[in-house]
Amino acid sequence: MGEPLPTLLVPGLNCSARLYADQIPALWRFGPLLIADHTRDDSMGAIAARILNAAPPRFALIGLSMGGYIALEIMSQAPARVAKLALLDTGARADTPEQTERRHRQIELAQTGRFAEIPELLFPLLVHRNRHGDAKLKEINRLIAQDTGPEAFVRQQRAIMRRTDLRPSLATIRCPTLVLVGDGDELTPPALAQEITAGIAGARLVTVPDSGHLSTLEQPTAVTKLLVEWMGG
Repeated sequence: MGEPLPTLLVPGLNCSARLYADQIPALWRFGPLLIADHTRDDSMGAIAARILNAAPPRFALIGLSMGGYIALEIMSQAPARVAKLALLDTGARADTPEQTERRHRQIELAQTGRFAEIPELLFPLLVHRNRHGDAKLKEINRLIAQDTGPEAFVRQQRAIMRRTDLRPSLATIRCPTLVLVGDGDELTPPALAQEITAGIAGARLVTVPDSGHLSTLEQPTAVTKLLVEWMGG
């Protein structure tokens, strides 16, 4: 093993460090681990700038879903600081009008005292269709939302709605890149992962069987193995 390389993990929308609970012990061997704070700003640019301000000079970068959107923004702002990039269950496109409308409805719930309803509302979209009745996953989903809270959730949604289409910038990414997606991901389906892979020279695409959007929680052993191989490569 070479010199230690810090790893920066960026959670998704309404997610906390619990999203990576199963990966953290295995990735720790490669160097210091940091969980990005993506809760305090309402634009991708500001979130990325805050994260970069707190990050080490050079690091491996892992982001899932919204974390992937932020990772791509970090690549736009400071590409030389990222030694390796892993984009999990994410996309490079801007929001569609339909997605933005759904986010407005969720913001309204959060701002009117109904934030606790959101994890239950979103759960069927977040996991593989075979896991809709998985009580353990439902509880983790509730806890990571509780970790985030309504105010941060609203800021995150506003940042996502305002994000730009980053597909044109994919060709500028030069570091080793892993693109991972669950085969049953309904929020950011495999076609979006394929699009990212096609845009980044040398990127490796891996599809995780029997997994939805929350691949790190649904298939932790498989995802951890892939990330360890990526870090050690």
